[in-house]
Amino acid sequence: MLSVSKEVPWYLDDGTGRVYVVGARSAAGLILTVASEVFEESGRTLVRGTLDYLQGLKMLGVKRTERVLPTGTSLTVVGEAIKDDVGTIRIQRPHKGPFYASPKSIDQLILNLGKWAKLYQLASMGFAAFGVFLLAKRALDHFLQRKRQREFHKKARAAAAQRQARDAEGGNGTSDGEPKKDQLVLEICVICLEQEYNAVFVPCGHMCCCMNCSSHVTNCPLCRRRIDQAVRTFRH
Repeated sequence: MLSVSKEVPWYLDDGTGRVYVVGARSAAGLILTVASEVFEESGRTLVRGTLDYLQGLKMLGVKRTERVLPTGTSLTVVGEAIKDDVGTIRIQRPHKGPFYASPKSIDQLILNLGKWAKLYQLASMGFAAFGVFLLAKRALDHFLQRKRQREFHKKARAAAAQRQARDAEGGNGTSDGEPKKDQLVLEICVICLEQEYNAVFVPCGHMCCCMNCSSHVTNCPLCRRRIDQAVRTFRH
């Protein structure tokens, strides 16, 4: 549907002078009264039918709608005032800024804009608070992750020291129970250093934690890959 609009020249008159308004259809708040609405069917000719067929269109007719602004209507127009070469003052849409043509008074327009300004201010404050919350949460998560890493490295170093001490003590003599003892030391959870590891991390496949500790970590302690699932294993 093709839409074409035309505007006849009109002006504001406050009793002391006239100011023409240009392009008021694009102004906010302008309400016009429908004066007439007529549909005219288009005459079908062979040439017109051929052109419509080639363009993929079908011309049904023309709908004409006439909207008017009754004389004597109180109207407030806010825009850019310019003076043409002949000295006629006109109000048009500014290059930057709002363009209003409203039956409300200037005080009512300012009050309405003030309400919107307060709403935007509250919305901006809400978004700012949400942004601060996200930044604080990310910083806290990073701090806790670094803390867990430090505790893990500390426990790993302590476990390595204990293992070296056991190896040094067992170097003076051997026994039948020593291989089993060394195997038990190697199968201890790297986080709590108390339980045997019995959880396999998916998808990396590493097994270094017990099920209790695996529920408190999100990344594998060995490869730092994200854990999608921890599967309990049973060994005999």
